[in-house]
Amino acid sequence: MSAVLQVVEENDPFLDKFFVGEMLKQLKALDSYGTYDGWSNAKILDPLILTKERKKEIPVIGDPDEITLARVKAYYSALAATLEHETNLMAVTLVNISHEGFGRALVMVGKLIVIDKVLRDTHRFGFSSVEAMCEQSEKLIAKAKELLEKYPGAATD
Repeated sequence: MSAVLQVVEENDPFLDKFFVGEMLKQLKALDSYGTYDGWSNAKILDPLILTKERKKEIPVIGDPDEITLARVKAYYSALAATLEHETNLMAVTLVNISHEGFGRALVMVGKLIVIDKVLRDTHRFGFSSVEAMCEQSEKLIAKAKELLEKYPGAATD
């Protein structure tokens, strides 16, 4: 992102959500060079927020870079960690993305696939706001919990 200023505000109330905390843990775990040391949570999450101006800078067709792929994997890992926290059942992620940015993300609990997302245009992965990221994650986790209630045997096998 070129000269676009940080869009996530330091006092954003959604930064206190449990899912955002898990997302930050996942992102920090990928930071093997200590780039995020001294960064605020808002600054770490900021690249995930794609405003209209930021989206205009990203070509419609393109291949995802390694950092973007890591963010996608961090997002689904944070979903799994949040699901584990809320259900006390171990959740595992599987993210498979081609070099062109197409693929699939799965979150499994036992033998049950509770989240199954087809991924396209991952070079444009992001959310319009932290609130939108939280809302999307809450919807996915709610659907996953419904599946867990409906098929408890598959989840605990």
